[in-house]
Formats: sequence, C-alpha cells, structure tokens
Amino acid sequence: MHEYQLLEIIAIGFAFALVLGFITQKLGLSSIVGYLLAGFFIGPASPGFVADYALASQLSEAGVILLMFGVGLHFKMDDLMAVKGVAIPGAVIQSTIATICGIFVGTTLGLDLKSALILGFGLAVASTVVLLRVLNDNDIVNTVHGHVAVGWLVVEDILTVLILVALPSIMTILSNTSTAEGSIEILKAIGIALGRLVLLWVLVMKGGELFVPWLLSKIIKTHSEELFTLTVLVIAFLTAILAAVVFQASFALGAFLGGMVVGKSKASHQAGADILPLRDAFAVLFFLAVGMLFDLKFIIEYPLLICMCLAIVLLIKPLTAILTVSILGYSTKTALTVASGLAQVGEFSFILAQEAKRLGLAGDVVYNAIVVCSIASITLNPSVFKKVPAIEKFLRSKKKLWKILNFAADRKGNKNSKDKDLAKNLLPTEEYLAQKTAIVVGYGPTGKKVTQALIEQDVKPIIVEINIDTVNSLSSQGQAVIYGNSAKKDILFAAGIKNADYLIITIPSLNTTLETASLASALNPKTRILVRARFIDSKENLKQTGISGIVFEEEEVANALTSLLLDDLEKQSLLAVASELAAQSADKEQE
Repeated sequence: MHEYQLLEIIAIGFAFALVLGFITQKLGLSSIVGYLLAGFFIGPASPGFVADYALASQLSEAGVILLMFGVGLHFKMDDLMAVKGVAIPGAVIQSTIATICGIFVGTTLGLDLKSALILGFGLAVASTVVLLRVLNDNDIVNTVHGHVAVGWLVVEDILTVLILVALPSIMTILSNTSTAEGSIEILKAIGIALGRLVLLWVLVMKGGELFVPWLLSKIIKTHSEELFTLTVLVIAFLTAILAAVVFQASFALGAFLGGMVVGKSKASHQAGADILPLRDAFAVLFFLAVGMLFDLKFIIEYPLLICMCLAIVLLIKPLTAILTVSILGYSTKTALTVASGLAQVGEFSFILAQEAKRLGLAGDVVYNAIVVCSIASITLNPSVFKKVPAIEKFLRSKKKLWKILNFAADRKGNKNSKDKDLAKNLLPTEEYLAQKTAIVVGYGPTGKKVTQALIEQDVKPIIVEINIDTVNSLSSQGQAVIYGNSAKKDILFAAGIKNADYLIITIPSLNTTLETASLASALNPKTRILVRARFIDSKENLKQTGISGIVFEEEEVANALTSLLLDDLEKQSLLAVASELAAQSADKEQE
C-alpha cells in the first residue's frame, strides 16, 4: 500500500490522535499530549505501522501556514507596532541568554563549540503552533498579553531566518583561522537576508493591499462559498510559498503577512471562519510529526544533557521573559503570559538542527536533544499555562516582590502603555454579577441616558467602551467598565455575558452590532438584546442575530420630524384661527 502513504497518514494518524486525544482529555491533560503519543505510535521507534515522516512533516507545515494565516487575519499593524518596544528587545535578549546557556551546557557536557552553538540556537526558539494553541484555548489571542507574545514570536521567527541564512558563514568562521573574513561573510549574509525580508514585506503588504480586496470583492459577487474558501486558501499558501522559496524566509512569516493583508478587508471574519476546521485538522498533523521523532533510547543514553536543556527551556527562558517584560513597563500578567507561552521549543528548532546537521555543524546528539526537549516542553506547556492565574495570585500575596515586578509599569503611566490603559478596567465582581445586570455598549449621550435609567430601575450596568479616557473616568467613579471591542469573546466574558439579563448596544455601527449580537446570542441565548441602528433596511439582518428589540434612527427621526411637522401645522392652524377671530372681533368693535 505504499502508493497510499498520504491516506495512511491521515486515516491512521487521525485515528490514533482521536483515541489518545480523548483519553488524555479525560485524564485532565491537554489533547496535545495525546497527539504527541499518537505520533510516537506511528513513528519508527515503535512497532507496527510506520508513517512516512517526510510526508507527515510537509502536511504539518500546512498546519503552521493556516495557523499563522489565521493569526494574521486578526493581528493589525497597529497591534504589531504597539508591542514593538517589548517584542523586539525581549526576543533578542531572551534568545541571546538562552543561546549562551545552551553553549555553556553543550561545551560542559563534551560537545564541540559548533554543536553547542546550534544547541543554544535551537533551545532559544519557541513553537508558533504551541503558543497560538494555548493562547486560543485560553481566549487571550486578542488581548495585549496575546499581542506581546505573538509579536515576540514574529521577531523570533525573523531572527531564526537570519540564523539559517548565516549558517554556512558560521561554519566558515568556526572552521577557518581568518576571523575577519568569516565575520564579513556573516554580516554580508545577514544584510542580504534583511533586504529580502524588507522586500517581502513591501511586496505582500503594499501589493496585497491593492490586489487582494479587489480579488475578494469579485469572488464574493459570485455568491459561491466554495470559491471564496478556495480564494482564501490560495492567498494563504501562495504567500507562504513566496516567502519560503523566493525570499528564503519562512512559511509561517509569509502566511502571517498574507493573513494581515486579508484582515484589512471586510471579508476577514468570514475568511477566518472558513479556514478554522482545516487549521485545526492540520495542526494535529504537526503534533503527529513531532511525536514521530521521539526515541526513548536517547533519554537513557543522555539523561544529564536532557535535564540541563529542559532547565534552560522551562526555567531560564521564562525567567528571562518575566524580567524583560517587567523592566520594559508591562504588567506581571503580561510577563507571566509571555513567559509560560514561550517555555517550549518546536518546529523552527527542528529546521535549524536539520540544516546544521546537513552542513556538518552538529550531529545526531544535538538534533535528538532538541527533539526530546521539544516533546517534553510541548507536553508540559498547556499545564504550565493554566498555572498563570495561580502564580499571579501568589505573587500578589508577596507585596514587595509584586511592587518590584510592576515598578516599571507603574512608572510608565497611562500615556504610552496600552497594558496600563487596559488595567484601568473596573471588572464587575461576582457579587455584582449575581444581581440583575445589563451590559451597555457605548457611553455616549445615548449610553449615559440608558445607564441612568438602568440604575433607577435597580439594574446594575456594566459599560463596554473604546474611549480610554471615558473608561478611566468611569472606573475612578466606581462604575463597572471595560475597555475593548464588544465583538470580542473575551470582552463579553469579562463583562459577564454568561449572567447578563440585558445587552444594550447604543452605538450606531451596524458591523459591530451584528458581530456583538451574534456572539452574545451564542454565549447566552437568555440575554435580551436591545440595539440602536441607523437604517430600517438593516432590520432583517439584525433580527437573524437573536436581537429582542431595535430602535431605528431613520424611523425615529421620521416619526419625530413628522410629529414636529404635525404639531407645527396644528400650531399654525390655531394661530390662523386665532388671527381670524381677532380680526372679526376688531371688525365688530369698529361697527
């Protein structure tokens, strides 16, 4: 059945993943553990069926592409620029320290300098798939914490691309006595790589802005869901291939940029929904491919090397991230999120080790060490991530330590710290949510009047607002208020949608109203949703989202203007009658 290798991987691999993923979920572990075990059982180190690793690896790359494309859809340029001050220095500092530690461990345990260097590089890089999986599972991709972590990872990906490009030159400088020549070669290679990355960015972002919206609009007019989904997949995979083959970057970076381009179009939400099932399926193939590399013999032969490498990944990298994020002025919550999300290694490390092995810079020992550390850290990572609230609570109890960790964030203030802006939220307490509550979206003149009416009726309001000054003002007054987009699941959860009796949308944006109402109906069908809309012709679309009542500005203005007209006509009529009576009275007096 060799001609059916692709179908064998999908059928048998998915079957193992389903069974073991279900079992690990029942045992209270992440399903990722089950997928890794499934990969081991179809790999060469276990008896029975052995899948084609090269083919499985290519399929797993599709998962990376779809995952990064999906992140790009919702990751705006402003989000990336907002975290550049922490993502760029943070990724550089953490990668440097992890690499130095890897070199020290490698040389101490008998590896040559070249192998130790590759080991350090490999341990410094985190897995895109694993990070995004835990961020998605915990609904924090679209928070400032998630943005910092993703931005950090994008920088790490770029650094790894530069290292991959420079590997041949690194081999030259480590093999020859001419350090100056080797250094020049490295700088030249890195300069060329940076130039390619800039050209890729300009081509995809600027060229895509002109072409992609036009293409999507043409496809949407065909009213074919299949063609639309196919178009989205073509954009995702073509940008990934363009980045990897033409510009020698990474599939992940190309797909991420493609997603950002599509994310600027009005069809971004539909695009994300269409690729979701494919993304999840191919992500499973990634974990299968990683699990296939596991070899139990290596752990028995090199236990000290494995333990030291895991210490770098699980202790040194997170501690470095915590200190760096805190020093750069972000909250401890953000620091812990980034630290726990990056406490693992994955796909880029394999690519790096494979290329180094091909060039003769490292052998099987380094490659296997990275593989075992990857499997162990990926297995532990979801559990580590779930401990973040408990760790944060513990640190809060240590007032001196908490003050030290948040010193820079407190000094940074509100002007330039998005994290601090978000920290001004005044979230409703459990006691508050236990009462009759209403979520009010928008605190303009309409929102203020609605809020006052709710208070008079003894209904507790929770405000959702995107004006940070309004949020800070309301929170200082003790009003439950949340900064953010009401169309995001985490914002509605924070506002207490699970218990809310009412959701009242006072802003006129039709898109926001549709997205918020649809999401709220799915999260809590019992919530009564009252909204404001501009035009009557949007009535049918709004009713399909589970809205209980709608006030149309167009209708209200028409009614008010008609009423005003009728009142004025009646007034003018009365004045005319009065004038006529007055004239008649004057005539009688003259007679």
